[in-house]
Amino acid sequence: MTQTWSSAECAAAWGVKPATWLGYVSRGQAPAPLPEPDEQGRKRWDADEVRRYPRPGAGRSRSGAGPEAEALLAQMREVAERLEELRGRQQELLAAGKQQGLELSAMAKALNISRQTAYAWLKE
Repeated sequence: MTQTWSSAECAAAWGVKPATWLGYVSRGQAPAPLPEPDEQGRKRWDADEVRRYPRPGAGRSRSGAGPEAEALLAQMREVAERLEELRGRQQELLAAGKQQGLELSAMAKALNISRQTAYAWLKE
């Protein structure tokens, strides 16, 4: 027998509010409801189909992520930490360049940042 879910159960499985779930359904971004409603006339969805369907949106749930996905996320966090360190080094070099009287646009170009970013960093 097929397990069926209400719109609230589908929304909970995807980690969204019921209104968001129904919006996905109306735009064709979620499985269509089963043709036959429940005893009270409410729409129902095949639970397995909802689980398999790729959820749209940037907030996509990681609940189904396996070990490979978790390892990839760990690598992403590591790169982000290194970028933060390099950004700090860029700011140090920019401050040193200012003390030596270097031109802002030349420093920004050398650091591969915009002049606006250089101005903002120097104000801090």
